[in-house]
Amino acid sequence: MNEQQIRTLLEQVQAGEQSIDEAVTSLRMLPFEDLGFAMVDHHRALRQGFPEVILCTGKTAAQVTAIAERILEAGSDLLATRASPDVFKVVSERLPAAQYHEEARTIVVQKGWRDRGRGEILVISAGTSDIPIAQEAAVTAEVMGNQVERIFDVGVAGIHRLFAHKETILKASVLIVVAGMEGALASVVGGLVSRPVIAVPTSIGYGASFDGLAALLGMLTSCASGVTVVNIDNGFGAGYAASLINRK
Repeated sequence: MNEQQIRTLLEQVQAGEQSIDEAVTSLRMLPFEDLGFAMVDHHRALRQGFPEVILCTGKTAAQVTAIAERILEAGSDLLATRASPDVFKVVSERLPAAQYHEEARTIVVQKGWRDRGRGEILVISAGTSDIPIAQEAAVTAEVMGNQVERIFDVGVAGIHRLFAHKETILKASVLIVVAGMEGALASVVGGLVSRPVIAVPTSIGYGASFDGLAALLGMLTSCASGVTVVNIDNGFGAGYAASLINRK
């Protein structure tokens, strides 16, 4: 349950529209629910402003479905990351409202989107190969209630492509820069704007990129002020952090 749902419940009790016993039943699953294989954190939306997110990696389709059902039954929206088409097929059989974002590999069920952001979040990818991670960041930010703009394939090998979007870049409240190889795009963007830049290194690149380690180290040692870095391929983490920064 989120804060608004708790407030509504208490107001209904105060107004005599719900009994105390009915309210206790509604709150019974707080703070968590033990499914045996998972402790579903129903209290997280109240603590952090967004419900628990399911990482599908390492879970069976049946486990993902069971957790998703409990999250939705508790009145929360659903976001599941790193979901394969096979997992989505099983989930959608039980949850017809579920939507699958193929590039982002996310499963989403939203009961009512509202704008929670102060401004726009801009997601930029260096290359086309970085788009799946960029889309994971973008979808995460959108589900969390943000207006999101995307600019893809504008890496430093053709930096003029980035400058063609200067107006969009300068108006963004928070920027997420997704890049593999040497990860230089984050420093370039960081040197252009007076807004927070969240850099996401990806595992895209040839041998000496060491599956994203070169991009990670390049971003961590950026000379541009205001650039912070999440883990390799962690589009979700970047989208979540950008949402917290952008929150009204």
